[in-house]
Amino acid sequence: MSAHAAPTDAVPARADWRDTLREATDLALLGFAVALAALPLLTLAPALATASAALHDRAVTGSWPGVRTSLARFGRALLAGLAVSVVALAAAALLAADLVAVATGRVPGGGPALALTAVVVAVLLGYAGLVAVAVGRSGGRGWRAAARRVARTCPQRPGTWAAASGVCALAVLLGVLVTPAAVPILGGYALAALHALDARRPVPAPDPS
Repeated sequence: MSAHAAPTDAVPARADWRDTLREATDLALLGFAVALAALPLLTLAPALATASAALHDRAVTGSWPGVRTSLARFGRALLAGLAVSVVALAAAALLAADLVAVATGRVPGGGPALALTAVVVAVLLGYAGLVAVAVGRSGGRGWRAAARRVARTCPQRPGTWAAASGVCALAVLLGVLVTPAAVPILGGYALAALHALDARRPVPAPDPS
């Protein structure tokens, strides 16, 4: 029998400031990669799907996917993502025009109408963000199935939906305030925050029997 018994429980390594800095840098680079891939605008959805899938891999395996894997995912998501991009951009343009019309007084209602419109926009953004997360969990594909699944689960998890709406609204607000060069960084951080929110599943109560 050995004189020195091996410890039965391994103490997990604590992350230090270098790990935090590395993670922050990775998310910033992810945001810039999405911005670069989405420059034609119509490739916005495939770029988001690929980035979301990469974040899912990072959470599950602890490492980022390879460049070949990400490029393959982007290529597979391109055809369906083009249609999603058109719908998303059209919806964003309509919502932005509505906000501008209410804010400038062209549409009656004043402050209450503006606040209501902003809440509706934030709620829709939260829904869209959770759809992007669901697509990432499917390897960057399945927008229609993800949209239906999130539409069913949002009423069941209103806290997650509200938090996702807050994340998206804050990202948009900061995107307006910061320099344009920093906007992609906000995108990477916001997508990571949405993944973290969605991963916090409610723990079922124990059966009293």
